Amino acid sequence: MRQPFEYALIRLVPRIERGEQINVGVLLYCQQLDFLAARTHLDADRVRALAPDVDLPAVAAVLDSWDRTCSGDGPATRMRLGERFHWLAAPRSTMIQTGPVHTGLTVDPAAELDRLMATLVR
Repeated sequence: MRQPFEYALIRLVPRIERGEQINVGVLLYCQQLDFLAARTHLDADRVRALAPDVDLPAVAAVLDSWDRTCSGDGPATRMRLGERFHWLAAPRSTMIQTGPVHTGLTVDPAAELDRLMATLVR
């Protein structure tokens, strides 16, 4: 049976003042199936084309922290999955941001996350 899920694109905005962005991942939450995960892909060539001075290792470390937060590492241990999702998807004015939250239906949230990554990020 298909279950509702929510997802948001994870975006790199190298220069906030310019508003240019690169999709670098997807955050997906499915409450009914107890699923929360972030998948990321940092294309160094695309980033350098937009902002050659970006510290790629620092960006990669931040993106890795999103995966750890979804898994419940650190302070996120005390948060329920939905709380983690909404905390990560909240608007922010940093280099790593999420886009608007969208919804869908799925029987397999991990496969849906892979599909969204292939369609929207890679």
